[in-house]
Amino acid sequence: MTSSLFADEHLLFDPVTPDNDAIPVIFAFPNEYTVGITSLGYQIVWATLATRTDLQVSRLFTDISEQLPRQPEILGFSISWELDYVNILSLLESLNIPIRARERSTHHPIVFGGGPVLTANPEPFADFFDVVLLGDGENLLGDFIDTYKQVRGESRETKLKALAQVPGIYVPSLYQVEYHSPDGAIKSIQPISSNVPATVQKQTYRGNTLSASTVVTAKAAWESIFMVEVVRSCPEMCRFCLASYLTLPFRTASLEASLIPAIERGLKVTNRLGLLGASVTQHPEFNTLLDYINQPKYDNVRLSIASVRTNTVTKELAATLAKRDTKSLTIAVESGSEKVRKIINKKLEQDDIIQAAINAKTGGLSGLKLYGMVGIPGEEAEDLDATIKMMLDLKKAAPGLRLTFGCSTFVPKSHTPFQWFGVNKQAEKRLQLLQKNLKPKGIDFRPESYNWSIIQTLLSRGDRRLSKLLELTRDFGDSLGSYKRAFKELKGQVPDLDYYVYDNWSHEQVLPWSHLLGPLPQSTLLKHLAEAMSFVEAPAKELEPSV
Repeated sequence: MTSSLFADEHLLFDPVTPDNDAIPVIFAFPNEYTVGITSLGYQIVWATLATRTDLQVSRLFTDISEQLPRQPEILGFSISWELDYVNILSLLESLNIPIRARERSTHHPIVFGGGPVLTANPEPFADFFDVVLLGDGENLLGDFIDTYKQVRGESRETKLKALAQVPGIYVPSLYQVEYHSPDGAIKSIQPISSNVPATVQKQTYRGNTLSASTVVTAKAAWESIFMVEVVRSCPEMCRFCLASYLTLPFRTASLEASLIPAIERGLKVTNRLGLLGASVTQHPEFNTLLDYINQPKYDNVRLSIASVRTNTVTKELAATLAKRDTKSLTIAVESGSEKVRKIINKKLEQDDIIQAAINAKTGGLSGLKLYGMVGIPGEEAEDLDATIKMMLDLKKAAPGLRLTFGCSTFVPKSHTPFQWFGVNKQAEKRLQLLQKNLKPKGIDFRPESYNWSIIQTLLSRGDRRLSKLLELTRDFGDSLGSYKRAFKELKGQVPDLDYYVYDNWSHEQVLPWSHLLGPLPQSTLLKHLAEAMSFVEAPAKELEPSV
């Protein structure tokens, strides 16, 4: 089983032969191989490690692994989904490594983690990691390995203190969190000694050569796809959006130096091409890129594009995708209400949305998927009516186009202007209202699980006290009921579920990630928040933060 999966891989880089005294490293993805190997982030880090002669790298997934070293010195995890923490704990146990960092001794490996989940807010998982890499791996990874080499023979404590000096490397055990009470808010977060930095700044790669697949395999969840990152971050800065705020500034891959050479390399081994990025069509040379892909020599290429900005959906784009075996396109509109779109800074007119549907149909696509959200701060009942009306108007404007409306509940995210808000308690009812009004009209309504949004919020706004809770829910199962049961069991030791999920937090309080700096200072986030709230007609009581 193992060998056949790895044997099926087309490598687009040359792994090197490790030196005799190379550092034994395990690089893990806490999910099955088919899921992990589809993660571009995982692929890039693995290739970066596997092209260093000073490292001996083995991959580990929940279902298979390469041959693992007996005494690994470094164990890394790439984390893309919050709920994969369960698998991290299981993999640590399978390797006979204590799941809590403080219980590890000198002979255990340094356990590090990286990826979007940990960069956003590592605190609920902080007790399980020795080291967390905050931000882009391009520079961070090399700095991490190079610093480790300098202290390789030293004690665990010396290693961790040395690593903590590297920009972007966060060592949770070197920070002390104080609370007003065991189940109260955070009082302070301080380094345990003066030679540990008081804050850790997320690292941002500013080059114009972005990522591209390092491996193509038919066994990936997206079968035989070659992925290329066209843009990183998003210039739109919707107020709730982690993908925009946490990854600033907006960067574009160079067409000549990065994109075209990468695509040529990838299309030698497969005919499936995926263009990735939060707002792919906003690359300044996107039309030139499209012309390049439209060459006759690529007529058999199947093209997929991540979500595109609504007002960039042209007939030409739709026609190119239809010709390349894509049946539908995805756009994020968030709401049919102009007021709500202003609150969240979604620079989009109703006409743009209608035109996108018409262009999609005229260009030959059979479907259009729209992303929406309920429970956005400031949203009222009439805003839901506007969303229903928008969907029905689209149906009228582009008859025969299959419309899908995927809708989630607003989840507050760290480092965004909406991080101080809780979830709207009416959100579940609002999802049901949309379902009731859209389904009978032939619109495929796909709500994201409200319970999953609650769990996501808990992990998104959580602090270190949640590590006990996560260990309990692991035994109870991953339903919301399990989390509620764990809260009951830990009553008095952690704040209640409402504190993390539903409460609006004071702008003055210490946030779990206050010592971990994103691209923008809190003062800027508060300015953006004030701007958003200026569009709320009468500031509702529910929008005032609790003290």
